[in-house]
Amino acid sequence: MAETSAKQAGEKMQAAGQEAADRMRESASTMMETGSELGMKMLDQAETNTQEAFRAMREAAKANDLSEVMRIQSEYMREQGGRSVAQAREIGEMIANMGRSAISQMTGRK
Repeated sequence: MAETSAKQAGEKMQAAGQEAADRMRESASTMMETGSELGMKMLDQAETNTQEAFRAMREAAKANDLSEVMRIQSEYMREQGGRSVAQAREIGEMIANMGRSAISQMTGRK
């Protein structure tokens, strides 16, 4: 009787270990997917920032005087500041969601 109980306990431990390993694999897979999405989002943001910088440089090159160059530069800096805040918020939300997802998958809670 004790042998059967020990065998059942061993099987339960093995099943729990397998379940934990499966959760870890699923979590790692999700993190890799999200990491790829995060990388693509950062590349998209860098591309947008570069395009906007070149747009501002073209406008400044066409400017008629120094005051117009200063206006263009000031406008670019203000817009870029807002863009940077929005981009940082977006990346932060993606990272937080990735963490929440990983924890919920590892713990089995949704």
